[in-house]
Amino acid sequence: MLEFAEAKYTDRTTLFVEVILPLAIAINYTYRVPLELNDQVAIGKRVVVQFGKSKLYTAIIARITDRAPEKYEAKYIIELLDDVPVVNREQLQFWTWMADYYLCNIGEVMNAALPSALKLASETKITLNKEFEFDRSELNDREYLIVDALDLQPELTVSDIAKLLGQKTVMPILKQLFEKNIIIISEEVSDRYKPRRKTYISINPVYHNSAQLQELFEILERRAPKQADAVLAYMKLSRQQKAVLKSELIEASGAGAAAIKGLIDKEIFFAEERTVSRLREGDEELEANFELSPAQQVALGEIKTQFEQKDVVLLHGVTSSGKTQLYIKQIEEMVNSGRQVLYLLPEIALTTHIVERLRKYFGAAIGVYHSRFNDNERVEVWQKVLNGQYRVVLGARSSIFLPFDDLGLIVVDEEHETSYKQFDPAPRYNARDAAIYMGNMYNSKVLLGSATPSFESYYNAKGGKYGFVELMERYGGVQLPATDVVSITEETKKKTIQSHFTSVLMQDIGNALTAKEQVILFQNRRGYAPVMVCRTCAYTPKCVNCDVSLTYHKSSGRLHCHYCGYREESPAVCPACGSTQLEYKGFGTEKIEDELQLLLPDSKIARMDLDTTRSKNAFQNILNELEEKRIDVLVGTQMVAKGLDFDGVTVIGIINADSLLKYPDFRANERAFQMLAQVSGRAGRRGKQGKVVIQTYDPGNRVLKQVIENDYIDLYNTEMPERKSYKYPPFYRLININIKHKEAEVLHNQAEYLAKELRQHFGDRVIGPEYPMVGRIRNYFIKSILLKFEKDGVSLPKVRATLREVILNYNTTKLSKGSIVQPDVDPY
Repeated sequence: MLEFAEAKYTDRTTLFVEVILPLAIAINYTYRVPLELNDQVAIGKRVVVQFGKSKLYTAIIARITDRAPEKYEAKYIIELLDDVPVVNREQLQFWTWMADYYLCNIGEVMNAALPSALKLASETKITLNKEFEFDRSELNDREYLIVDALDLQPELTVSDIAKLLGQKTVMPILKQLFEKNIIIISEEVSDRYKPRRKTYISINPVYHNSAQLQELFEILERRAPKQADAVLAYMKLSRQQKAVLKSELIEASGAGAAAIKGLIDKEIFFAEERTVSRLREGDEELEANFELSPAQQVALGEIKTQFEQKDVVLLHGVTSSGKTQLYIKQIEEMVNSGRQVLYLLPEIALTTHIVERLRKYFGAAIGVYHSRFNDNERVEVWQKVLNGQYRVVLGARSSIFLPFDDLGLIVVDEEHETSYKQFDPAPRYNARDAAIYMGNMYNSKVLLGSATPSFESYYNAKGGKYGFVELMERYGGVQLPATDVVSITEETKKKTIQSHFTSVLMQDIGNALTAKEQVILFQNRRGYAPVMVCRTCAYTPKCVNCDVSLTYHKSSGRLHCHYCGYREESPAVCPACGSTQLEYKGFGTEKIEDELQLLLPDSKIARMDLDTTRSKNAFQNILNELEEKRIDVLVGTQMVAKGLDFDGVTVIGIINADSLLKYPDFRANERAFQMLAQVSGRAGRRGKQGKVVIQTYDPGNRVLKQVIENDYIDLYNTEMPERKSYKYPPFYRLININIKHKEAEVLHNQAEYLAKELRQHFGDRVIGPEYPMVGRIRNYFIKSILLKFEKDGVSLPKVRATLREVILNYNTTKLSKGSIVQPDVDPY
């Protein structure tokens, strides 16, 4: 554990600092402090140190002492980078807990926690910020040399710049250039987040005069009747509302985009792009000064009462019940008391939807933090939280690492979501569970919200560990959607199925499109076809790096591996037997989109999955088109289940529910219910009851019945005895250990040895080793050992300490050569 006490030393005392390096090393290194820096070093400040023969790293001071290390001679720190600490003591305590709980090293936590620009190292890549204009005459000689070199070579490492300047201490210079926004850190590959923009139309003020307008109208009626229709539609819309959207004008006039463009070219209309919220104008739910419904008022009162006795409260509210409004009331109260709030969301896409709603209350005091931001933007948010400028922060799971100093409330929205779990690399943490620890550390309240809570949270709430509040009434009295379960087998026998679409689904799609309504179709697999098979010899193309078949993507015409990214050309001839009888088995979103377009040639079909949302702002663009009703049918993976809330969507189709229900995982039924309930909740959320069609080969499945009846309680009550019987959460804690090696036989021996060592300590709580579903990824073979520990009567800190010792001892044996051991606490 880190020591946080800071003794007082004289100017002449030889000081040493224990630092955290952004590396997976088990013990922190100690460095010597030059005497002239004695009064400047402080816990949480960054220092530049040499580690190894020549590598430079930015490290965080974790401890200050006057004792030299016994086992090695301490090197001097090269540079102190900060005037004030960039990491506070609460964060260091949090990092220490996370490293201990999730069986990793504190350097790995630091690496995940800090934006890249705060941890520059020798190999960090530097590029010029081309979006920022600056006066080069204001640069000093060294800064000018760096900028000049970046003009000639667009990307340089810190080591390159050190050689260029002929000195080791380049970090402070790079820090100055970064703070001036002149350079950016190119380790961050995500797109820069951009707000949504819409085009608004206004009429030339000349035509505010009724006589001038009448004259214009008469000319247009004779020469350009479509443009006349557009002007007439504009006048009607402008009387009804303050601002007229271009998309609304096109729809209302029926004149088409060309007619509007013609009017803009003639300077009769002016077009203006504005940054807007994704929220619909005039929507009662999103008003700044909204009124809570009676059910919401009761729930809010219960939350406050529960918080008097419990630090964590679970809010179980059905989809569209107005949970966000209750969050806002709680946030408002906390901000008024002067404390900070963290609002966690499982998906980056949801932040746009929520942030504008909160900005109506908190203005510039609200910050957003997620991976769509580049590194400059992340550091800016970090500094504003550190300085207390942001009182409310919205973010994805990484925002738990921000430097809060007085956190009063943490809201975890959709607390059941798997997106809160970090799988790779370490630390393999769950942001929801980490948030609960943070709440305890900061003496703050934690509000968990979900329409379909995780069984662990519900179990803790029903057992009295958490407070519990229910909100079972939809906001505005909107009914839950009507649900039909349709047998694919029956429709196939009757020959009423078209491609992958049953007659029931096609009829509902047709009715919706006739009524100018929209449809969302859910298929939880991307690509065109999951498997290519030779009909002659049954050959299937497989990834060269992983033990998985390649998925065919029609858009690229290539076979893709969804695990490592490997791609190869789709063969015309079987490479095994030379046959041309190659066919595609199964279907993904791409194939659904393709075949639906053939069945509905006059409709606009779009697709939302990982492939269509890779490019800059692609996700936002699809949502814009859906909201503006330029998309009739949206086909997508689980992305479509989260955060979409549009008036026009009245029909939801689940193409094949069996891919969720038949998954080999103890959580399969729980997750299938959560996913199907979330997808179903997208239909008919305003004014009109929606319709959900679930296609399946197993229409009698118990979980489908529970989804139709929206009976979470029955699901919970039927699943829990099985969980207890087979020793799964919430009754048992799981720790999974993956062992990886490039040779299968060596891996087998290593895994058997490690499992044997673990059984000496934990007995029959150790299961395996076994190959996981995918036994080789990126040329590493994998075996898994699962450990199950009862919650009562077992000291989990002792378990983790023993595990560390066993893994350390294993790593010191010759047998471990070439292997990678990855423990994962609470893995699912």
